[in-house]
Amino acid sequence: MTTYYRGPDVLVTSTGVRMGGRDYRLGDLAQVWHRRGRRAWGNVAGRGALVLAIITPVVIGAIGVLIALVIDASTTTTIVLAGGGVLIGLAALPLADVLLEFVDRSYDRGSHRLEIWARVDGADVLLLATTDKRRFGQIYRALQRAVDDDPTPSRAPEAR
Repeated sequence: MTTYYRGPDVLVTSTGVRMGGRDYRLGDLAQVWHRRGRRAWGNVAGRGALVLAIITPVVIGAIGVLIALVIDASTTTTIVLAGGGVLIGLAALPLADVLLEFVDRSYDRGSHRLEIWARVDGADVLLLATTDKRRFGQIYRALQRAVDDDPTPSRAPEAR
């Protein structure tokens, strides 16, 4: 038996598939396809909050410099305000690096629900639903390889 994918709740082997707590023999899967489901707005909102957290210190720093240049204050006050604004803007750089890493990870997770479906005994069955694009791709490719390598009558995975 060949194992194509093994995860905490998914197992794809040369003899069958375990997804969603149910076992299926490869021969039971008459057709396999994937579908892109609804958008997960929570992921999009989280990504927006991260971008806002990156931009906010830069905007505050720019406002500080702008105020320092616009108001009619002493030279010392102008230098302090402009210097403070620049320091706040520069302080955002290390924070931005960390936050951009989180933004990258949010794109890896995706913002759409991705689903793997199969036709089993004439009924369409949802095998897997996730927003994790990388995990979805690994599982779907493993399922494709398992079905392609299965000696029973061919019914390769199709996209709908």
